[in-house]
Amino acid sequence: MKMLRVPVLLVSLLMCAQSYAATAQQNKMTTCNADASAQSLKGDERKTFMSTCLKASPPQTQQQKMTSCNATATTEALKGDARKVFMSDCLKKK
Repeated sequence: MKMLRVPVLLVSLLMCAQSYAATAQQNKMTTCNADASAQSLKGDERKTFMSTCLKASPPQTQQQKMTSCNATATTEALKGDARKVFMSDCLKKK
């Protein structure tokens, strides 16, 4: 019975991951569609806009920002208060 739990758990995790990915893409599609409608785009202009919008990279996660800012601060050899100020400013940027 215990041997059956692991495969069931793995299948469940895979299903959750797939549904999340679909949801993220659906959210992006909804956002791009709303932006195109707000700009009153039609025909080829709308197709071009939607294509560009959907290909755009997603915003960085907080973890990715933290890693990037930390690497830059280390490269610039920032320490103490200067590092704190830099990290604060870097993490606030979009």
